[in-house]
Amino acid sequence: QLQLVESGGGLVQPGGSLRLSCATSGFSLGYYGVGWFRQAPGKEREAVSCISSSGGSTNYADSVKGRFTMSRDVAKNTVYLQMNSLRPEDTAVYYCAAEYLGGCPRSITLQPFNYWGQGTLVTVSS
Repeated sequence: QLQLVESGGGLVQPGGSLRLSCATSGFSLGYYGVGWFRQAPGKEREAVSCISSSGGSTNYADSVKGRFTMSRDVAKNTVYLQMNSLRPEDTAVYYCAAEYLGGCPRSITLQPFNYWGQGTLVTVSS
């Protein structure tokens, strides 16, 4: 059974940092691409970043490029999202999701991702 569990969310001041973790089980990261997505109150879910199943490709939404960094530790079956220079508009529930043999295209969409975590809330506020 494929599972993804996010953690690391919380309240942070503008300009601060957080690192989200996505612990996976039931599958190998070597065969699955993983994406981070977020959904703010009253808004649609949007893509934040992705990493390919090979680990050789990462892409980011323009809104987070240069501030967020996605990485993975295959041995620990865990994917990370390091978020720096956080802004109030980054406030959202953050989800990780997996796609079999995901290639992580430059334009990330939700549809190919079949397996989702339950989300972790990030609030950026003073």
